[in-house]
Amino acid sequence: MHQLNLSKHRNFYVVGLSYKTADAELRGKFNLDEQAKVLLLEQAKKDGIDCLLTICTCNRTEIYGFAEHPFQLIRLLCEYSLGSVEDFQKVAYVYKNQQAISHIFRVGTGLDSQILGDFEIISQIKLGFTQSKSVGLVNAFLERLVNAVIQASKKIKTDTEISSGATSVSFASVQYILNQFQDQVGYKNILLFGTGKIGRNTCENLVKHTKNEHITLINRTKDKAEKIAGKFNLIVKEYGDLELEIQKSDILIVATGAQNPTVDKDILNLKKDLLILDLSVPKNVHENVTTISGVSLVHLDHLSQITDETLEKRKLHIPAAEAIIQEIEDDFIKWMKARKFAPTIHALKEKLNEIKTAELDFQRKKLPHFDEAQAELISDRIIHKITTHFANHLKDRDTEVEESIEWIEKVFQINQSVLKERLNAHHE
Repeated sequence: MHQLNLSKHRNFYVVGLSYKTADAELRGKFNLDEQAKVLLLEQAKKDGIDCLLTICTCNRTEIYGFAEHPFQLIRLLCEYSLGSVEDFQKVAYVYKNQQAISHIFRVGTGLDSQILGDFEIISQIKLGFTQSKSVGLVNAFLERLVNAVIQASKKIKTDTEISSGATSVSFASVQYILNQFQDQVGYKNILLFGTGKIGRNTCENLVKHTKNEHITLINRTKDKAEKIAGKFNLIVKEYGDLELEIQKSDILIVATGAQNPTVDKDILNLKKDLLILDLSVPKNVHENVTTISGVSLVHLDHLSQITDETLEKRKLHIPAAEAIIQEIEDDFIKWMKARKFAPTIHALKEKLNEIKTAELDFQRKKLPHFDEAQAELISDRIIHKITTHFANHLKDRDTEVEESIEWIEKVFQINQSVLKERLNAHHE
């Protein structure tokens, strides 16, 4: 794709890094917190950049924008994060124009996510867009582009099954519980032992998907459990009550960070059946619990397998998702090209009208019974057909728009300065 005359800067770039190119430590260096984002946007404005969008998640940091050179965007990223230009060069990517447009479509629709079909990223794009708009760093191009990506994301979510099934261990564990107990899950006593990251996520999924009001939390450090419990309005018990609380439970979820088993058959003095899910690495539930009648033990490995199977199934829906992206991206490219060549087509129409007027004046003087109305009608139809032919050529995805516009302007001697004035008026 050639230059996009939709900004005073000539090219649209994305500069960034993701889980594909950088490990967690390096991604952490390029993290932009909320304050850094605000300062970065303000600096971009001072630098004379008129269009910019930042996206920052645990899996990627990216800056999209118009610039004369991508280093303008790279410098902003390095200045407002802890990353250096040297680090950036090792792990980053820079895409320009068509590649940058295609990239944001893949990112926004979950095709470029660490977990295929993860739609969380679209909310980050919306957030970044809102922040940019609030400081006046959004132009018509970016507004249309982000709306097209949102449209593609919605359509893929609705029309394909690329986001179906469980894709995180915490969600897979809740799905497993729902499959085992179905309608009865709301009445079961659930005990969550351990409130690390997996424990927290499991807790959130339990509250969201089971509508269960009998969830109890236990953690070695009670205040950590209380923080999470407060958020979800759950019960917290002391670590010393673990054995007693297990006896009351129908489901025990173990998600501790201990190096050795914290649950074994010796602490299970059960009066009813118990399902145990061990989400810990390393395993925190001893295999000997399965010697007790009524105990079922499911390990993280089994739930990870469910997740892997889900992701394999999701891959089947990639072609359908890509077809949706192609259609919406093509519409965006057509709009972009039309916006770019509209002033040239308008100027061409004016030029042809000048030729028409001169010719009609000549024929009027020359012919005694000249039918002016008829000649006007025929001429207008011919002009419309000629300009439509040119417009269709310029709309074609394979057309080199800059080259074609230059050729039209040369052949028809269209005044560049007049065209520039019209172009500026068109984009304001």
